[in-house]
Amino acid sequence: MRKKLGCLHAHHSNIEYIEQAFQNIENVELVHFVDPGLIQQVSKGTDRLASKVKEQLEWMEGCNMDAILITCTNYIALLEEEQLELSIPIIKIDEPFFETICEEKQPQTILFTNPETVEGTMNRLQQYALLHEKSINTKIIVIDNTFELIMQGRRDAYNNAIVQTLHDVAGEQQHISVAQLSMVEAARQFEKESALTIAHPLKSLVKSVMRSIE
Repeated sequence: MRKKLGCLHAHHSNIEYIEQAFQNIENVELVHFVDPGLIQQVSKGTDRLASKVKEQLEWMEGCNMDAILITCTNYIALLEEEQLELSIPIIKIDEPFFETICEEKQPQTILFTNPETVEGTMNRLQQYALLHEKSINTKIIVIDNTFELIMQGRRDAYNNAIVQTLHDVAGEQQHISVAQLSMVEAARQFEKESALTIAHPLKSLVKSVMRSIE
């Protein structure tokens, strides 16, 4: 019997990445929910954002989902403020990614394009490392004036900016990650152009999801 996985996105561009990741998984049906307005509100510091995400997840549960995947790190950070009592698993896209980061013992650089995502993501990474008794040495780089490109649908310009930064960083650092789902395409492009591997949130996601819904 196929399992329904509800995917909550902050932007429709993330749908393609998740579809590609699960394209060979026959027993999972993906159902996508997109709320780009919430990201706009995050930058304004609007109240009640956490309760809004909670309401969205409860709505998705009511749509007969077997599990929910949250692909936006801002949404995940907001959930830390709310007590959820859902009857289905909630899979946070950053946790398999954190596991990968924590396995690396050498200094590493993590790239972001959305500055509003950095604090919540890094707080959760530190909590994850502490919980699993891991020591990490990370440097954060925010690629300025870039995130608005993907929000405007200018994907090529967005990817080019990320790839250029990856080339710049690669001269100084061998262990590099991109923290956001929207950066995966550029990371893959860079891997084809270089001999380096770039860690990103999709690489270990499918295994984590399958464990949760089995």
